[in-house]
Amino acid sequence: MSEAASDKVFAGSVPRLYQEHLVPLIFEPYAQDLALRVAARKPGRVLEIAAGTGVVTRHLDRVLAAAADIVATDLNQGMIDTARELGTGRPVQWRQADALQLAFGDGEFDAVVCQFGVMFFPDKARAFSEARRVLRPGGVLHFNVWDRIEENEFADVVTNALASLFPQDPPRFLARTPHGYFDHAAIERDLRAGGFASTPQIDTVAARSVAASAGIPGLAYCQGTPLRNEIEARDASRLGEATHVAAAAIAQRFGAGPVDGKIQAHVLTVAR
Repeated sequence: MSEAASDKVFAGSVPRLYQEHLVPLIFEPYAQDLALRVAARKPGRVLEIAAGTGVVTRHLDRVLAAAADIVATDLNQGMIDTARELGTGRPVQWRQADALQLAFGDGEFDAVVCQFGVMFFPDKARAFSEARRVLRPGGVLHFNVWDRIEENEFADVVTNALASLFPQDPPRFLARTPHGYFDHAAIERDLRAGGFASTPQIDTVAARSVAASAGIPGLAYCQGTPLRNEIEARDASRLGEATHVAAAAIAQRFGAGPVDGKIQAHVLTVAR
């Protein structure tokens, strides 16, 4: 499997580990932030793309008006299945869907929201064009992307640690994909290519990634993301060793007890 293909595969035990460890580690604060931004515009019908295990969906459920409809989609059925099992307070329409080919009519939604999914889209302009198509006139696209890996300390430490374990072919998933789409000018070009004429609002938001021990981010990144696919492609028998090496590197930098590292992302809002 190519790197481009494996970067999008969240299968097997990955959804469970992702939800159990990575969601509280890095996704919760941004999910709350994004949901509040969406709710402030009082949308009646919301489409979420790349919903993962539903962390943003659950925050939307809490903050949107009771009458608002939520449709939540993801490319990976395993992620949708996990999200559905976790549940929400209101009925949510869960659907497997490709962001590049949304099976919805023109102008169906007041808002489209995507948390940390845009970086995975192989054709970002096309994904933006699809989001714009399903938005009503005046509707809004809300999404966030991670800043460069150097601004996200645990991810940076893990990447460098694994480079020492596989020096001939370092796993670069974290730097290449989740942290590879941070340039404002490039994002704005893709939005324009997707048909958005207005200038997006871009806010850079820093937060803290906190865990009870270094082992949690080590496990979260190495086994709860497609980084696992890269490690196993090099030597499946070394997954445990890679996880240990990553955790040890985090402990060396942040201490043997609870760990606390910086995370940073860009939050974008653009109207149709």
